[in-house]
Amino acid sequence: MEVYTIDAKDKKLGRLASRLAVLLMGKNLRNYKKNIVSDVAVAVINASKMDVGIKKIETKKYSHFSGYPGGLRKESMGKVIKDKGNAELIRKAVRSMLPNNRLRSDMLKKLKISE
Repeated sequence: MEVYTIDAKDKKLGRLASRLAVLLMGKNLRNYKKNIVSDVAVAVINASKMDVGIKKIETKKYSHFSGYPGGLRKESMGKVIKDKGNAELIRKAVRSMLPNNRLRSDMLKKLKISE
């Protein structure tokens, strides 16, 4: 198993997440197949030192719909940071950049984030 270590210090959230998604999918490998989870692991260090703008922290909203009437829940980025830390921001961003199929949960298990 190949392990990539990425330093998140002074990096923007979106650029970091897109790089992590490519590594988790294995698109940088010669033997890439989209129906197989690649044999790589990605570790992110210094997640708390990531560069996130103050305006984005105040205005960005994450939404989740339960499927029931009145079941739309919205949560601000600031609340996510306060409750769960910057690691959850990275996890949410990478999750949305991975393909929405049965392999996504297996790919996310190979992502380790440390504050």
